[in-house]
Amino acid sequence: MAKIVLITGATSGIGEACAHLFARENYNIILTGRRLDRLEKLAAHLNKKYNTEVAVCAFDVRDREQVVLNLDNLPAKWKKVDVLINNAGLSQGLDPIQNGSFDDWDTMIDTNIKGLLYVSKVVANWMIANGPGHIVNIGSLAGKEVYANGNVYSATKFAVDGLSKSMRIDLLPHHIKVTAVHPGAVETEFSEVRFKGDKERAKKVYEGFEPLVANDIAETIWFAVSRPKHVNINELIITPTAQANVTTILRK
Repeated sequence: MAKIVLITGATSGIGEACAHLFARENYNIILTGRRLDRLEKLAAHLNKKYNTEVAVCAFDVRDREQVVLNLDNLPAKWKKVDVLINNAGLSQGLDPIQNGSFDDWDTMIDTNIKGLLYVSKVVANWMIANGPGHIVNIGSLAGKEVYANGNVYSATKFAVDGLSKSMRIDLLPHHIKVTAVHPGAVETEFSEVRFKGDKERAKKVYEGFEPLVANDIAETIWFAVSRPKHVNINELIITPTAQANVTTILRK
């Protein structure tokens, strides 16, 4: 029987790359995200290319009622999730704390922290009922080091780091692994979302060096998930070769 992976934020970037990789490895997949059209297109592609079964759940992780309703309404066979990848996350704005937007703060906190908690609570209880499981939380290098104007985004990713450590303790008696993956500069839609559609500004973030791509992180996640039963990768920090820390990047 094929294993099942549930991926949040699967409409683009790291989430979409994980969907392709896990489909290739014969997992059945639950895709979640806000954009139904993208989810359905991805589901059809994965089914055709890999002959994998795919379930689609379109919701915003910030909406607790929608998270619970959509996941609870999945057929029983889809609730036997082996791997949860908490990938949904974003940054909004790049301002000093005194100039920050309340709305941007709420969006980041509600997505990066509360959304992760809502999904994790539901799926962790499925794992407890069905047997061992593995939860992978996508953090950030910004959850290990702060930087100018990164204030609230960094705070949310520090929270993901702390939650991953505490989840590992709480879920240990239930044989549920927890891994945190903390990427540095990855060229996805991340900066475009941060700068609210300003593609030129987003492009400048990655100028002069070779950043990571989504598949680099997907392969790292697969490495952690595919370890033997007695091995857990607690956390991984991944950066481009050109990046020494959150602010030091060697550009040409």
